[in-house]
Amino acid sequence: MLAVDAELIREIIVAVLLLVGGLMSLAAGVGLLRFPDLHSRMHAATKPQVLGLLALVLACAVTWDSWPWVGIVIFAWMLQLLTAPVSAHMVGRAGYRTKHFKPERLTEDELAAAVDRINRSDSSRKAADDRRAIDGPRA
Repeated sequence: MLAVDAELIREIIVAVLLLVGGLMSLAAGVGLLRFPDLHSRMHAATKPQVLGLLALVLACAVTWDSWPWVGIVIFAWMLQLLTAPVSAHMVGRAGYRTKHFKPERLTEDELAAAVDRINRSDSSRKAADDRRAIDGPRA
């Protein structure tokens, strides 16, 4: 009787984790379709997806019932936890610099000063390169 109850409890835990993981992944997909701009969509793609993956890999770990797999599951989740925010950050910066955002939706534009500074430095560097190309190499 006790073994059946433990098995039933484990199956319920796995079912709940799979359901939560699936719902989080579904929420990420719906957010990608419904949110209005790039930055909102990135949020929808990274936050629930990482938590959904955690629930799914925990369900796998509970199902396998083997300690060596737990380390692999945690490693896979940690890689996702490290790479999803970094990739979203890079996509967000690229989207900002290529004007794929809605400035009226930003409460404070903290990146504008840094982008302007970089653009000024790039244009002055380009002008210096153009002068060198016209003047020729110095002896």
